[in-house]
Amino acid sequence: MCVTVPLVMEYAEVLARPGLVPVPTTAVDAVLDMICRESVQQPVHFLWRPQLRDPKDELVLEAAVNASAAYLVTHNVRDFSAVRFAGLEVVTPGRLLALLEGDVR
Repeated sequence: MCVTVPLVMEYAEVLARPGLVPVPTTAVDAVLDMICRESVQQPVHFLWRPQLRDPKDELVLEAAVNASAAYLVTHNVRDFSAVRFAGLEVVTPGRLLALLEGDVR
């Protein structure tokens, strides 16, 4: 898993929106801390904008492309359908688990 500083800042901003996540702020902070601790902080050498309709999705794409990731994992596959370069495959979390388990259908 890789992240960039702008991507983590976006996660923090979204998760801090009132009423979005029905858990205490301390729990959200703990999850963000865990993500930062367990992820590779990917420097961004190239900006790939604009590629997608949603400018916030560009942050996810930049992290994946700059990390030379094989997969971009998201439930939002439709909005990333234009991404067909750099060997990057857009998959859902369930599809990634199937790939990792060798259950490719």
